[in-house]
Amino acid sequence: MPQPSLPAPAPQARLGATLDDQGASFALWAPRATRVELALVSRDREQSNTDMTLTDGGVWTVHVPGIRAGQMYGFRVHGLWEPKSGQRFNPARLLLDPYARAITGGVDYSGPIHDHTSESDYLPDTTDSSHAVPICVVVEPTPAPTPLAQPIEPSRRVILETHVKGYTLRHPLVPEHLRGTYAGLAYPAIIKHLTGIGVTTVELLPVHHFVSEPFIIRAGLSNYWGYNSMGFFAPHAAYASVGTMGEQVDEFKDMVSALHEAGIEVILDVVYNHTGEGNHEGPTLSFRGIDHAGYYRLTENMLDDMDVTGCGNSVDTSQPGVLRMVTDSLRYWVEEMGVDGFRFDLATTLIRDSEHHVDHDHPFKTAVATDPALASSWMIAEPWDIGPYGYQLGAWGPGWAEWNGKFRDHIRDFWRGATSGVGELATRLCGSPDLFESDGRPVSASINFITAHDGFTLRDLVTYNDKHNEANNENNRDGSDDNRCWNCGVEGETDDQQIVALRQRQVRNFLMTLVLAHGTPMITAGDEFGRSQQGNNNAYCQDSPISWASWAEEDTWADLTTFVSNLTAIRAAHPALAPTTYLHHDMVLDSTGASLRRPALAWLNGGTGEMGEEDWHDPSRSLLGMYSSTADEAFILWVHAGADPVELTLPDIAWGSAYRVLIHTGAEDEFPVAGDTLAPGDALTVPGRTAVLMQAVVPTRATGLSAEA
Repeated sequence: MPQPSLPAPAPQARLGATLDDQGASFALWAPRATRVELALVSRDREQSNTDMTLTDGGVWTVHVPGIRAGQMYGFRVHGLWEPKSGQRFNPARLLLDPYARAITGGVDYSGPIHDHTSESDYLPDTTDSSHAVPICVVVEPTPAPTPLAQPIEPSRRVILETHVKGYTLRHPLVPEHLRGTYAGLAYPAIIKHLTGIGVTTVELLPVHHFVSEPFIIRAGLSNYWGYNSMGFFAPHAAYASVGTMGEQVDEFKDMVSALHEAGIEVILDVVYNHTGEGNHEGPTLSFRGIDHAGYYRLTENMLDDMDVTGCGNSVDTSQPGVLRMVTDSLRYWVEEMGVDGFRFDLATTLIRDSEHHVDHDHPFKTAVATDPALASSWMIAEPWDIGPYGYQLGAWGPGWAEWNGKFRDHIRDFWRGATSGVGELATRLCGSPDLFESDGRPVSASINFITAHDGFTLRDLVTYNDKHNEANNENNRDGSDDNRCWNCGVEGETDDQQIVALRQRQVRNFLMTLVLAHGTPMITAGDEFGRSQQGNNNAYCQDSPISWASWAEEDTWADLTTFVSNLTAIRAAHPALAPTTYLHHDMVLDSTGASLRRPALAWLNGGTGEMGEEDWHDPSRSLLGMYSSTADEAFILWVHAGADPVELTLPDIAWGSAYRVLIHTGAEDEFPVAGDTLAPGDALTVPGRTAVLMQAVVPTRATGLSAEA
């Protein structure tokens, strides 16, 4: 049954708190409320309540003279208590403003934070909640951060997915009082590291103000990742080093300015698909108290939340007021907070219609595509949720990039020896055209990744066969069992140097495949220096050394950062390794338009030249060469996942007059040193489980090329 369609806020409505010379205006979209009170809160939590006036589009407003920045406030929303119609109005609950620019205070999980009694989910609790909930803060407008001097070319992007707190909390060069904060991430030592490893873009795990789930608190833990938003306009207060009464806004802006000045983009992982209120049995902190059916998807009985996110509730963007909130939030973070794009968590939820069906013509996508303020922003979908037809990988269309889960899964399988042949490997290496090319999207639309915040780190991927989530206090039942990992022979850390060396080689194999595959590479923070989570593949509740990046790893992993730096530098220096469009077996042309007699993309078998039908259908094949070229340069990426060495024959002169090894994942004594020249037809022994990048010497003009070449 479709939910009731509520009126849209008037276009001119300025929702939230807006300061002016005389005081401040407050506005809240609550179209089914019968009365709304603005509660002005003092530092000792004393309150002064003022009635608001209902205006067009279900927006309640009031102007209060004398208000200044730093004023705390909330709302009390009156109306019908009728859970069967999705109305759970309870004015005893002090509610957060969905448009609050800053939030201070926390949740007392033992306090009266539920809208219902302990005896029944459907009887209202009239105990006042004001001493048990966070409070909104009026914020003074300040200038936007320094913009990037030049936009990052999509094909040149290298993303680092990182947690604001966890990345800097143990960094020895960051001052102790700044560690784990926005200021810590902007500290020169961190920026030097980011630029040194070739990062162009930081993707921040959620920084919208969030709370922990009650069941996590009862387990003695907390929500660390932050996928539990309660303030879509407010930077998370706990990441501020200097205060939570609006200071977090300025500190976030300063962080963005510092990163931009270093030439680094900032994109946010945003969680508009659900909120920290959970299902109707959870706390009422904002949205449910403003209008349960107005903000959330409900089941047919209108009593229960429709959960297509696995997090208790699902935000309903088919409602115009909710869609307006989401798009206003995006616009705010771009125009006022200076961010360069967004990664949408469980993005499919955002394009479900009033009957919960997936709709790629959804007004959300239209709004994103047509809003001038968002025109230059980078939009990335996590293209799935857990609802019906939720897996939408490849379906998001022009203007969108997507996390490519098929890349992750297949590359993991390839390097652990669990694939049949190399057919799909070729598809993933050249940007997954089966998923993204048909609608004309660039190759950068494929966000390639091996690991992310959710799952094993790269080091753990080669150290554990099984998850080890005991610290989460769920008897190791949580977290995925489909990890596609291989521990290289021993479960957990070991002093066996042969196994350690193999694990390091496998990590380098993953990184080399990731960075040199066509598309946009995303590295998980800490993978560049061998960070471990001790086998925990679901560290969402681990605000502890399990999750925090260690900058003092064992000496045996110390050279991994240098390897990543060299790898990204090679990619940045050579356009052939980061094409802007999908490559095919078309002949490359020189500047005059004449053919250079070599293809832009080809697949080599390491023996006779190009892969043939028999090669493609060989289920035991573990060696593949990807030849990529432009008018100016050409390269071969060899990947060999077999355990034993393989001898390959370098291609004939049509592919290159000489070949040089640029970088490889083997031991130092296993290849000619970088710069040594090999000739066409030379034999090269590639050790087991090794990747090699070679540069081919090729002509850049067709003059003098024979017709047969």
